[in-house]
Amino acid sequence: MSETPQETETPTAATPPPLPASPPSLPPSHPRFAKPQRVAFVQSAWHREVVAECRGAFLAEAEARHLTNIDTFEVPGSFEIPLHVQILAKTRRYTAIVAAGLVVDNQVVADTVIKALMDVQLRTEVPVFSAVLTPEQFHETEAHYDFFRKHFATKGVEVAEACANTLLSLERLRGQVAAGIVASA
Repeated sequence: MSETPQETETPTAATPPPLPASPPSLPPSHPRFAKPQRVAFVQSAWHREVVAECRGAFLAEAEARHLTNIDTFEVPGSFEIPLHVQILAKTRRYTAIVAAGLVVDNQVVADTVIKALMDVQLRTEVPVFSAVLTPEQFHETEAHYDFFRKHFATKGVEVAEACANTLLSLERLRGQVAAGIVASA
């Protein structure tokens, strides 16, 4: 029995050899907390379908960052958010509170809400994060709703990142204060 040589393809300059498959990329690794963190998420019901995008993106990103104890609350509008945030902060059950809402065409209300959230944070020393947004122009069109749904999803990821990073930073700082490395106020 005679064997016939097998034909082999040799790469030419015109056809480079195939590159080896790259390993699949791993999801980013985020630091873990020394102690469990509990977060409250307070959102307004005004334009619920838009603001819900923020909550969904926040919850997904928070879980990736090891924030899994999250309680959600809904209030009628953004104007009602600060009082709820203050009451939740005073319970001392939460290491952080996130607020999300859409204020349409009312910069005074938006400024009032943001200032009140900052006041709660400074009075209680519980970090408060805002995804309360006020667009300069909001039209009741499907195109605008689509734009703001995407925008709120982005803000949800960003506020989860800010929340996790701040809690990690505060955890380190409080540990340094307890160890006498940093003087407490």
